Amino acid sequence: MKEYTTPMIRNIALIGHSGSGKTTWTEAVLFASKATNRRGKVEDGTTVTDFDDEEVRRGISLNLGLAPVEWKGYKLNIIDTPGYTDFVGEVRSALRVADTAMVFVDAAAGVEVGTELTWAYAEEEHLPKVVLVNKMDRENANFDKTLASLSESFDAQFLPVMLPIGAQADFKGVVNVLEKQAYLGAACTPAPIPGDLVERVEELHTRIVEAAVEADEALMEKYFADEPLTAEEISNGLRKVITEGAYVPVLVNSVGSETVGLNVVVDLLVQLVPSPADRPFTAEGPNGEETFAVSDTSPFTLLVFKTTADPYVGKLTYFRVYGGIVNSGDTVYNTRAGVEERLGQTYVMRGKEQIPMERLHAGDLGGAAKMSEALTGDTLCTRERALRMRGPLFPTPLFSVAISPKTKGDTAKMGPTLTRISEEDPTLQWRQDPTTRETILAGMGDAHVDTAIRRIQGRFGVGLEVSVPKVPYKETITATNTSQYRHKKQSGGAGQFAEVHMRVEPLERDAGFQYEWEVFGGRISSSFKPSIEKGIKSVMTQGVLAGYPIVDVFVAVTDGKEHPVDSKDIAFQIAGREGFKQAFLGAKPVLLEPIYNFVITVPDEFAGAVMSDLNTRRARVQGMEQSGKKAVITALAPLAEMLQYATNLRAITQGRGVYSMELSHYDIVPTHLAQQIIEQAKIEHEE
Repeated sequence: MKEYTTPMIRNIALIGHSGSGKTTWTEAVLFASKATNRRGKVEDGTTVTDFDDEEVRRGISLNLGLAPVEWKGYKLNIIDTPGYTDFVGEVRSALRVADTAMVFVDAAAGVEVGTELTWAYAEEEHLPKVVLVNKMDRENANFDKTLASLSESFDAQFLPVMLPIGAQADFKGVVNVLEKQAYLGAACTPAPIPGDLVERVEELHTRIVEAAVEADEALMEKYFADEPLTAEEISNGLRKVITEGAYVPVLVNSVGSETVGLNVVVDLLVQLVPSPADRPFTAEGPNGEETFAVSDTSPFTLLVFKTTADPYVGKLTYFRVYGGIVNSGDTVYNTRAGVEERLGQTYVMRGKEQIPMERLHAGDLGGAAKMSEALTGDTLCTRERALRMRGPLFPTPLFSVAISPKTKGDTAKMGPTLTRISEEDPTLQWRQDPTTRETILAGMGDAHVDTAIRRIQGRFGVGLEVSVPKVPYKETITATNTSQYRHKKQSGGAGQFAEVHMRVEPLERDAGFQYEWEVFGGRISSSFKPSIEKGIKSVMTQGVLAGYPIVDVFVAVTDGKEHPVDSKDIAFQIAGREGFKQAFLGAKPVLLEPIYNFVITVPDEFAGAVMSDLNTRRARVQGMEQSGKKAVITALAPLAEMLQYATNLRAITQGRGVYSMELSHYDIVPTHLAQQIIEQAKIEHEE
């Protein structure tokens, strides 16, 4: 592959609902540009961008895939992204380094859930958008209906720059409205515009010219003076208003058994979407935020947008060049880790193929192997000109499972493997829960977590058992109580003796543990104060009611007795432990459960069903607001009722609901439920 300079590069992320044809379209473009000599098929598992074992097995994209295409002197870095909502992290990474979001819409289905969600992510990144109405050859395909559903769903000015000739089985060509030219068949043979489209083409062409002149005052003056505009002036003006987000061009094609309109689509992409040079970048320097042009002469800046771990190939680091030129063997400085690292051989990635490149210019996407420190979101620069860019915006994981190793051999490998897989996909997180003593793996949904576990087993050979995680309950008291406990042990030799009197009192929530010594007159030597505390703390970690940690308790040691020979550290530890248990059980103990704050966003028509469902989950709805055509519901709900909520919400809202959650506070578990939890804990303990 040859070297491409910044103005000749186009970085395009393909986004949209699952099944809208992104991967198939990528295959068609690779084949049309002669990058591949045969078209792969999703159903055969032979596509360039879906090469992972799990992707082949499931027949859907799970990771972003790069497909650089050379087209008439330009380089299009196509980034194919998953449409399934669980794999949002990959979409976010792709949109962070793209200059255009190309939104795929199925001509028969119109705007779908995935279209709405990914459109919102592109908006967050302030990306120019292009819509491709795909699959015009499908049964029930309707271009005008699709246009109407776009206008209904999104607040944007849609500008059709292509029109279909025919539809469904009769879809046989397209009209390029910009140049007022029709093209027929797979070969895109030029032809006259069909009579029934002539008037519409003229109307749309006028709209396009009017949109283009908005970008430039000189052009506008020329237009109002009725001076003719050149094709180049129109497309440059149009590119400017598209880059600013004022207009969204709409393209159309089909890439089924016969490819119709594809070449026109790619030609228009080259013409109309911004090059990296059209969109400056911002980075944090020693003097605050600075803005630079994406250019070979700007400070050397790379942003890592993906890393993959492979036991055979090692670690692959994907990056975008924002400033400067990257050469193989360059030394780069990682601002997060504060270390220098050698890049080694740089590549252009096409699926899993690594195409060696000696040099990459600003705006291009590349990869390097065996970089030990680089993680997704890192900025690589020079030590002398240290800069830091924002990485991709990743949502917090919502769906958790408890995992444990299947065999002894898996135990040692589990931790390092979980770390590697979480570095590769930052929307996966793992942790040890100190309360339940479980290893928790969290992701965006059941399919996401299931895929990660299969990948851990298939790629790294680590067997894992999966279960529903326990709720991290806590134990506390609600009343004051006192206790006396004597520990006496005579066994022929040296004995053990300790007597401890104590008082326990409840503390405010999150106050922790407080310990006071109220023994006067030397009834117990103060040297035993830490021994008693150690005994109490051993109970607090293990709990009394159901094996959960004890919190928010004040303990005062008020009196006791000791023996000049038999009193020792262990005796007072035992007396402290048992005395505390006694006092705790008489102080009206309760279980506490974690209450989370949920923010749930759903289309208006599902708001009632979601509220009804929340009422069955002991939730307290705090309020509801409108955001466009969506309802935003805030509610406080116990985690115990919401463990599998990602799956439930998807079912209630046909996949169109999204939510975020964060811990709010701990609250007392209702008595009848607490009793069940305590009984269950006893059974588990006996087993």
